[in-house]
Amino acid sequence: MISRLSKPLIFVLALALVAAACSTSSNSPTTTSPPASTAPASSDSNALTGSVLISGSSTVEPISALNAEKFNTTNPNVSIAVEGPGTGDGFKKFCAGETDISDASRRIKDSEAEACSQAGISYIELEIAIDGISVLTGLENDVKCLAFVDLYALLGSESTGFSSWSDANDLAAQLGSTVAPYADVPLAVTAPGEESGTYDTFISLALKPVAKTRDTEKATRPDYVASPNDNVIIQGLSSSPTSLGWVGYAFFVENQDKVKAIEIDGGDGCVFPTTETIASGTYPLARSLYLYINTQKAAEKPAVAAYVDFYLSEEGLRSVAEAAYIPLASYEATVAAWDQR
Repeated sequence: MISRLSKPLIFVLALALVAAACSTSSNSPTTTSPPASTAPASSDSNALTGSVLISGSSTVEPISALNAEKFNTTNPNVSIAVEGPGTGDGFKKFCAGETDISDASRRIKDSEAEACSQAGISYIELEIAIDGISVLTGLENDVKCLAFVDLYALLGSESTGFSSWSDANDLAAQLGSTVAPYADVPLAVTAPGEESGTYDTFISLALKPVAKTRDTEKATRPDYVASPNDNVIIQGLSSSPTSLGWVGYAFFVENQDKVKAIEIDGGDGCVFPTTETIASGTYPLARSLYLYINTQKAAEKPAVAAYVDFYLSEEGLRSVAEAAYIPLASYEATVAAWDQR
């Protein structure tokens, strides 16, 4: 038999059921969702998960890190790690299969390409920006312009042991410097180490041409403070009024209150590093910047391919200028290389 319940009894039972439900909810495990995106995210983008590991050039790192932040606004469930131990160290990890993408401030060396080949790592090279290596000193230094022969006299292998600018006067005179004699002030050198692509490019562009005329295989002096961290280099250079060293252009732009750039004469007169002179190629220490993508991981990991797709989008390429580097005149070849993977 089914009996009718009075309205007061129904009310009491309803309250009991609500209390029981609340009790059950309070004892359930707490789960947290990913932080809300700063930009609207579609259901498709939220469905993308996985990870992307990027290592390599500290010069390219700011561009890749900025694009990682932008990418995560619409893909909050993808974990992206970006580190900048240096181009050389980055290629070691990349060719060992430890990373998905390698940032590079120079092209891959033959020995590195061989290491990748032996490990079965195939890759795509993507040129993504132009940079100008900036030769820096302290704000109080009177030196305004240095030619390649001056850079060799101060930083080359034959300058080993020089602790003052004036120590390089005799060597500079032999090389035909028009800037020497230099002042008798401390020469404190802080610059990238051998793991850095910025080191390799600077040696190749500025020092090796002079070293060849001196019939020496060693291009640079070993006795200076070397660091893979550009911010540490800036700190070292700013700590001495008459310091000398070199970093990527973006780090000069960000630290003009701490250091100043020296004009460079590559044979056609003194040129100051600016966006315009680097883009036009008139600045003699300009170089290209690259991404190297592991093709197998791009095929197996949707997050990797999606991140590179974003990198080469209009918004992603805008990060080049936002990070104080110089965009390519055309990205047609870069996009085509990626699309043909």
